[in-house]
Amino acid sequence: MGTGWNGSAATHSSLPLVIECGFILSVNPVKWTKSFLFNRSRRKALEAPWVSLLALRTETMGFVSTTFDVLIIGAGPSGASAAVHAARAGLQTLLIDASSFPRDKTCGDGLTPRAIHQLELLGVADQVTGDYFNKGLKLHGFGGSVEAPWPETYFTNKGSAMSRMEFDDLLFRLAKSHEEVTTWENASAQDPILRGNFLEGVVINHAGQEKTVKAKHVIIADGVRSPFGKKLGRQWHRDEVYGIAARAYCETPLSDEPWIHSHVELRDEDGVVQPGYGWIFPLGNGTVNLGCGALSTDKRPAKINTKKLLSFYAGQRRKAWQLGPEHDVASALLPMGGAVSNVAGANWMLIGDSAACVNPLNGEGIDYGLETAAMAVDTLVENPKRDLTLVWPHRLRDAYGETFMLARTAARLLTYPQFLPMAGPLAFRGPLQKAIMPAAARLMGNLITEEDKDLLARGWQAAGSAISWARKGSPLWDSTSSLV
Repeated sequence: MGTGWNGSAATHSSLPLVIECGFILSVNPVKWTKSFLFNRSRRKALEAPWVSLLALRTETMGFVSTTFDVLIIGAGPSGASAAVHAARAGLQTLLIDASSFPRDKTCGDGLTPRAIHQLELLGVADQVTGDYFNKGLKLHGFGGSVEAPWPETYFTNKGSAMSRMEFDDLLFRLAKSHEEVTTWENASAQDPILRGNFLEGVVINHAGQEKTVKAKHVIIADGVRSPFGKKLGRQWHRDEVYGIAARAYCETPLSDEPWIHSHVELRDEDGVVQPGYGWIFPLGNGTVNLGCGALSTDKRPAKINTKKLLSFYAGQRRKAWQLGPEHDVASALLPMGGAVSNVAGANWMLIGDSAACVNPLNGEGIDYGLETAAMAVDTLVENPKRDLTLVWPHRLRDAYGETFMLARTAARLLTYPQFLPMAGPLAFRGPLQKAIMPAAARLMGNLITEEDKDLLARGWQAAGSAISWARKGSPLWDSTSSLV
C-alpha cells in the first residue's frame, strides 16, 4: 500500500472515514452519502485533491478502493484461515487485528492430527511441521503411564507443535499473500453500528485513527474473551465447565521427544489433586511448552493460582526433562464446549475461540478454529443473502453439538474433588487400562467424526445423543438476544 495523501486533505486526517464496498460514504460527520459520488454538481464542489483520493489505497488515511465482501475481526488462526478461504472463494476481504505480527498468544501450542489435516487443506502443513512430528500422547498418573499413539483415522496419524508466535504469523502472512485480502494491523474493532440484528458497520481504531467500515458480512474471531462479540450480545455461561490455564517455555535438549506428555495426576504443593492436568509439548526447536490447566464451574471453582501451580509442576519435571528456567509465563480463561449464546446475527457470526469452540476434555481449540473458519465461509458462499441468526448456531450444533455436550458433562465430573482420586487408579492400573487409555487419547485428540463407524465411535456418538437429550436445556450456542 502507498503511504497515502500529503496534500491539503491532511488537515482533515482526524475526521472519521466511512468505507462501504469500496465507496466512501462520508469524509466528515456531515450528510455526505453514496449518491454524491454519482452527482456531478456535488463532485465539482469538492477540491480536486479529495476526488483523487478515490483512486488511492492508504493505511494512514484509510481510503481503500477495493470492495469488501467480508470483514474479519481478529487475525489469529481462525481469522487468518477464514481470510484464506474467503480469498479462494473470490471474496474481497478486510482482515484486522488489534496487534501487529508476530505476536504471542497463551496456548499449549499442540497441533492434533485434526489440526494438521486443516493445515494440509490450507497448503501450509509442511511449513508448520518441518521435520518435527509427534506420535501421540503419553499419559502419566496414579502410579502408571500409557502410550497412546494417534490412531489411523479420517485425518492423519501425525501431530506436531509450533509456538503461537510463529504459527499465527505464518497464517497471517498466508492470508496477506492473497490479493483479495487487505490487512490492517494495530486495528481494534471499537463499536458496532446495528440496525436490529443487522451489522451495518464497525467503528475501527486503526493506528490511532477512527474509521467506520461496512461489509456485506462480518466474521468475528477475536479470541476467548471476544470483546467485540460481547458488544453484539455474546454471553458466556460460567455455570458450564470452563478452563483456567497457565503456560511457559523452557529450554531443553529433549525438545525432539516424539510424544506429547500429559500428567493427569496434577497435585498442588499441599498434595491435593487438581481437576485438570499438566502438559509438556515438545516443539522440536530446543524448547518445550510446559503448562497446567484446571476445570471450573461457578459452583465448583478451581481454587488455585495457575501460575504458582505451573512453577511447582515445572520443578517436578525439571530433572527428567533437563528443563531450563520458565520464561514467557502467561495465563488465560477458556470458555469451552459451545457454552456461549448469541453467536450470530443477520450478517455476522462468531467462530473459533470466540464461539467457545474448545474441547472441554483437553482445552484444544486450534483445530476447531480452523474448521469453523472454513465452515463460516462455506455458509456465506452457499447463500450470501441468508439470515445467519439461527443458521450459524444450527451449523455449529450439527457439527459439534453432541460431542461438546458429552465432553462438557464428562469434564464436569472432574470438578468434583472425589472423582479423580477414585477413577484415576482404575484407569491407569486397572485391568481395563489397555482399552481405556488409547480410547481416552482418541477422545482427547478430537479424533472421532460422524464418518467413523467403529465400536468406540458408535459408543461415543450414542452417548452424545443421550446426553444431549438429557441436557437439552443447557446452553449450546443459543440465540437469546432480544434482537433475534
